[in-house]
Amino acid sequence: MEIASLDAAFWITAGAIVILLIFSAFFSGSETALTAASRGKLRTAADKGSKGAQRALMVTEDNERLIGSVLLGNNVVNILATSLATAVLTKIFGQNGVAAATLIMTLLVLIFAEVLPKTLAITYPETAASRVARPIAVVVFILSPLVAAVRYLVRGVLFVFGVRTDPDSNILAVREEIAGALQLGHSEGIVQKEDRDRILGALDLNERTVEEIMLHRSGIEMLDAALPPREILDQILQSPYTRLPLYRDEPENIVGMVHAKDLLRAMHKLLGGSSGAAKGLAAFDVMKVSMPAYFVPETTTLDDQMRSFLKRKTHFALVVDEYGALQGLITLEDILEEIVGEIADEFDDHEENQIAATEDGAYLVDGSMTIRDLNRAHDWNLPDEEANTVAGLVIHEAQMIPVEGQVFSFYGFRFEVLTKEENRLAMLKIRKL
Repeated sequence: MEIASLDAAFWITAGAIVILLIFSAFFSGSETALTAASRGKLRTAADKGSKGAQRALMVTEDNERLIGSVLLGNNVVNILATSLATAVLTKIFGQNGVAAATLIMTLLVLIFAEVLPKTLAITYPETAASRVARPIAVVVFILSPLVAAVRYLVRGVLFVFGVRTDPDSNILAVREEIAGALQLGHSEGIVQKEDRDRILGALDLNERTVEEIMLHRSGIEMLDAALPPREILDQILQSPYTRLPLYRDEPENIVGMVHAKDLLRAMHKLLGGSSGAAKGLAAFDVMKVSMPAYFVPETTTLDDQMRSFLKRKTHFALVVDEYGALQGLITLEDILEEIVGEIADEFDDHEENQIAATEDGAYLVDGSMTIRDLNRAHDWNLPDEEANTVAGLVIHEAQMIPVEGQVFSFYGFRFEVLTKEENRLAMLKIRKL
């Protein structure tokens, strides 16, 4: 009779343990699927009508509550299964039942409740997340009060030890998550360097200002409103640019902006078409075809400036500092080049390449080249927090204006000043140490 009752109890307990292991596998696989699933892919599937993906998105809105509920359920079923196994095996093997239960349950939990479901979930994360979202949502709803109590208890303990937690902060921001995935894909050969640079360039627009990419005022080509009409026409025809700032008396006094097409149309009209007279050209007033100058502060982000360009339907702006002094010039093309790289046309042939390789493995770099462009060209990591250009970085690190021939070593590179133009470092030789 005892053997029969023992057999019945053994098989009932064994069945309960199997059921508990299935629940444990469900919790383990659900945790992996819901945390590994891409919210972007789930959003795409939800937009196409997938209710499972929509529920998965809702469940993962509060990751802390989700993980807490799943871990609580998983621990409860694992501990209960181990306790039942210990109770049964102790009756059969006596004191050795504890060791037997530990060994057997460790193997069963490890293989069937952890490794197997997690491997399956990580192989098809979005599919698995969509299928387990409904039951997990029920579990989260039932266990929410207990999980909330545990959450406050944990935060209270951490507070005692001086750790402050922000419940609304994300562990990983979207930008860093995308950037990390792109860098990983590039290192594994899945993502091309050009594709990585374009996406990262677009993501960085909101973190960079026009000051970092503008053409400095020393390089701006301008029109003097006091020049005779013929000289203005000659300068316009010789310039590679279609838009030029117009100043009066001194370059700081910008009075407008001239578009080459507007100027040529007005001059052609004064000349009376193809057969005009010189007196018609002499009567030309450049201010009549100029447009109001568009000024922007140097602290404007590239994202805001691009939106402003599109809204105003203009491609050209002058950059000023907090005192209103002219600092530089920025165009829509400059911003687009931060995303797609250098944009060259038939009028850019006169521009010299800012980087040239030497036979000894070094590079000749124009001092006005931005650090960001140099980093993108060679996959380097020179810092650009304190300076925008390569020359600026050398001056900042040297804490002086170097002379020709001086050599500096920092950030794992050797910088040699080759040529100077007054106080500007015109050409540098850079070699990676």
